[in-house]
Amino acid sequence: METSKRATVYFDPQIHRALRLKAAATERSVSELVNEAVGLALGEDAEDLEAFAQRGGGPLLSFDEVVQDLRRRGRI
Repeated sequence: METSKRATVYFDPQIHRALRLKAAATERSVSELVNEAVGLALGEDAEDLEAFAQRGGGPLLSFDEVVQDLRRRGRI
């Protein structure tokens, strides 16, 4: 197993308090909770990138075309 790497992360005080309370309530470390949350977020990003790759080759629309379509439909 690869050794852990250290990083300094600054949390909003209220988020940090909630994180410490959750760690205590679940008998897990703050590091475990943060690692899990970051892993889940990165996993979601990987799923999104895979979905984009599978949709490749579809029609590409410019920003102007999208705005014009929204305006035509009365959405903006």
